[in-house]
Amino acid sequence: QVQLVESGGGLVQAGGSLRLSCTASGYSFSYFAMGWFRQAPGKEREIVAAISMSTSFTYYTDSVQGRFTITRDNAKKTVYLQMSSLKPEDTAEYYCAGRWRVGRVPTAQSEYDDWGQGTQVTVST
Repeated sequence: QVQLVESGGGLVQAGGSLRLSCTASGYSFSYFAMGWFRQAPGKEREIVAAISMSTSFTYYTDSVQGRFTITRDNAKKTVYLQMSSLKPEDTAEYYCAGRWRVGRVPTAQSEYDDWGQGTQVTVST
C-alpha cells in the first residue's frame, strides 16, 4: 500500500498551465502504475492519464491528448501531470491513484488500489 498526496491545483485562466504533483509515502513506488483521474460536479470520475511502472507506456483520454503530459520520477516517488492550454471544462477535482505491480497501463477506476485526497483545479473564462 502507498499513501498519496496531491498538490499543485488552483485557479487559472483559460489557456493557462498548471502542474499537478502526487507524492507517495511508503515503499516500492516504482512498482506502482499511476493514474490521474478527475471528477467535475455532477459528473462521474473519469481517467485523465496513466503511466506504467517503467514509464514506457502512457495513456491519455481523448479530451486531453496533446495538452496534458504525465511523467514520473521514481527517485522522488512522485508522478506529475503537466496541464497546458487549459479549458473551463477541465475544471474538476483531480485525484492520483496507484496500482501495484501491473504490466500495463490501467485505465479503469476499479483497477486502482490506492487514492489520494484530491486537488481542485478551476479554469476560468
